[in-house]
Amino acid sequence: MYAFSSDWATEVLYDRALGSVRWRWTYGGRGGGKSVEIARALVLLGAIEPMTILCAREFQNSINDSVLALLEAQIIDLGLSHFYKVKNNEIEGQNGTRFTFKGLRNNIQSIKSMHGIKICWVEEAQTVSQDSWDILGPTVRANKSEVWVSFNPREEEDPTYKLMTRHQEDPSDGGVIIRKVNYCDNAFFPDVLRQEMEYCKRIDYEAYEHIWLGLPKALSEAVIFSGKYRVEAFSDELWLEADRLFYGADFGFANDPSTLVRCFIIGTKLYIEYEAYGVGVELDEMPQFYDSVPLSRKWPIHGDSSRPETISYLSRQGFVIDGATKWPGSVEDGITYLKGFEEIIIHERCKHMIDEARLYSYKTDRLTGEILPVVLDKHNHLWDAVRYSLDGYITGKNNPLRISKNLLGEFNVFQIQT
Repeated sequence: MYAFSSDWATEVLYDRALGSVRWRWTYGGRGGGKSVEIARALVLLGAIEPMTILCAREFQNSINDSVLALLEAQIIDLGLSHFYKVKNNEIEGQNGTRFTFKGLRNNIQSIKSMHGIKICWVEEAQTVSQDSWDILGPTVRANKSEVWVSFNPREEEDPTYKLMTRHQEDPSDGGVIIRKVNYCDNAFFPDVLRQEMEYCKRIDYEAYEHIWLGLPKALSEAVIFSGKYRVEAFSDELWLEADRLFYGADFGFANDPSTLVRCFIIGTKLYIEYEAYGVGVELDEMPQFYDSVPLSRKWPIHGDSSRPETISYLSRQGFVIDGATKWPGSVEDGITYLKGFEEIIIHERCKHMIDEARLYSYKTDRLTGEILPVVLDKHNHLWDAVRYSLDGYITGKNNPLRISKNLLGEFNVFQIQT
């Protein structure tokens, strides 16, 4: 009928008839192709049988945050454009099939009132809260309805991972399918991701196991920004409420990644909303790489001052860029400054930034487990870029941190005492 890119898709999504199990779980590391295969399966099933399919995630501020574009791509790929009509916020089939898209956090009451949901696909489920799970299960209540879940595990204590673990140990009465899917299960694993995977595997095998093999990471007090950050799909227009944008760049050495971040500050909160991250980015590829971050040619960029030749080249290509000031202890001073924010909010599209937030750590004593005042030089390429972006705001220990009153109002939480 159709050629599928991965054997696991047949096993998990097609071999068991629709309605024969209550839960279908797919989880694992990055690059496994989970979302593509699920989108393809739903498009096919919706064409065969009329049904209502709810595509849910914890946060959805706009339809751009949803899987609508992914489903549309599969509709085109399968030659079903004549059958499906893609609208602004839903997809309809000629047979009455309807795809609808909701964010659980802000629409849970309207979801509770929905009737006739045949399949609920929870995408990016690692961010789903316990409250959302408590309400979602009873809401998908049509006869022989199913819940499909896809996610990349974060911590062992996350509600989604704990729910899946309970289903493994004590399957629900309706039946459960659970399948781990990693990059090695994806016949079309792209070269650009393979480069990132090989780099991560070489420099930090523990991080490789977490990011690429889908092993959950145990919570550690050594994580520098533990309890300080959260992930949210905030509005793309939120930055307009800020005084300005901040851009910072770290330059790759050999196989190290090159990075660019875009941030802004509102009140006492730092928002990180865009990232560019690439391993093996050549110098002549840098302009296109930077252009992937909106407005990067219009706002000042502060980069790693140890690469003046790269800064000079990018300046000639039309970017307003200079080197960030460094001094002995500038990394530690930058961390202190960032910890002074009430909260650091990372947009959920910044996948590598989220990884670094979970992994950037202090050194620990191997024998005693004590956390040492030494910052490990790993998982910091985007955090370095964030520090560089705030050049002039982050200063040395002998100088007060400078930040405008417009940004902080009456707050003065960033002053370092000498």
